[in-house]
Amino acid sequence: MSIYFDHAATTPMVDAALNALNTQLKKLGNASSLHSAGRAVRKDLEAAREEIAQAINCAPSEVIFTATGTEANNLAIKGLYWKGVKENKRVIITSTFEHHAVMDPIVWLVEHEGAQVVGVNVDSKGFINLDELKQAVSEHEGKIALISIMHANNEVGSIQDIAQVVAIAGQIPVHADCVQSFGKVELSFKKLGLTAATISAHKIGGPLGVAALILKKGLDIEPVLHGGGQERDLRSGTFNAPSIVSFAAAASDAQINRKARELVIRNLKQELIQTIKKNVPEIRVNGDLEKSLPGIISIRFPKTDSEGLLLLLDAEGIACSTGSACSAGVHRPSHVLMALGANEDQATSALRFSISYTNTEDEIEKLASVIGDVVAKSRAATSKKVFSS
Repeated sequence: MSIYFDHAATTPMVDAALNALNTQLKKLGNASSLHSAGRAVRKDLEAAREEIAQAINCAPSEVIFTATGTEANNLAIKGLYWKGVKENKRVIITSTFEHHAVMDPIVWLVEHEGAQVVGVNVDSKGFINLDELKQAVSEHEGKIALISIMHANNEVGSIQDIAQVVAIAGQIPVHADCVQSFGKVELSFKKLGLTAATISAHKIGGPLGVAALILKKGLDIEPVLHGGGQERDLRSGTFNAPSIVSFAAAASDAQINRKARELVIRNLKQELIQTIKKNVPEIRVNGDLEKSLPGIISIRFPKTDSEGLLLLLDAEGIACSTGSACSAGVHRPSHVLMALGANEDQATSALRFSISYTNTEDEIEKLASVIGDVVAKSRAATSKKVFSS
């Protein structure tokens, strides 16, 4: 039996999205073409744009389709920075535990475009220090191009008070990576007052290869891709209409079922933590269990190696993660956990279990039946490494 506890990495497609994808794949036409076949596809695409806009509470014209969340983050961060440079604003404020799809574009701007980055620290639960943010905004007044703070963390699930971030920012553009939170918790682009937000289809039961940047209406930023001028001249390239239509179906499905699914997932989350704790009493849960995403649980297993734990669980047919799937294959201490105050040993002894409404109590029981032995094997292997080094 294969058990999947890695829904923060990607999710199975929901039936509505799969059906929409299959139907749209059979329709011939480029959405940018002027003939009737092209116009028919364009009509479907614009209907999908409206569905997604409704799901995140923004205007349809504010939805900019991209291929991935990483691309959308790059477009937001680089575009807003280059817009700021025109007014001699080169400071970017961000948190110390962002996803690499936010961190790395900022590092690139520092190395190649003269950007100055200011990192705001987080506390041991994974919440940004709002007083520190206020101080940074005050110290760099008139020089800040943008602020980028993720809505919910991908490793520990902590949900930031983005409305407060926006209030502190004032007139400074604020971008939030909402890839993990969209479709899982209440999220309103309009209510939060954001300048830009990133969302992705495959995190909510949609297809891989399609995402969106939600960008405030009337705001012109510099594009990263140049070509045909699609998407307000911000994201050139042929529209992936089948995936966009499927994305919309997944977004609507998530919006309709969110509250019921959240209740199921939070109950499973508590059961999973209690089950593991019963078998391995000394575990430590990273982050906050209340102000966090329903399905993400980061657990530290003292005196183990997370990569070894992952492989041992995988051998038992249980899939989980050591952190972000986007950094998989690179075994290094989690910068997220270290930002929370963990040392290197602690940051390399944690696993992320990300569950969904599709998981069951039987699957958690299966985890319970093997977790004690898996941890013992990992500790034995880790101990051998220590004595042989």
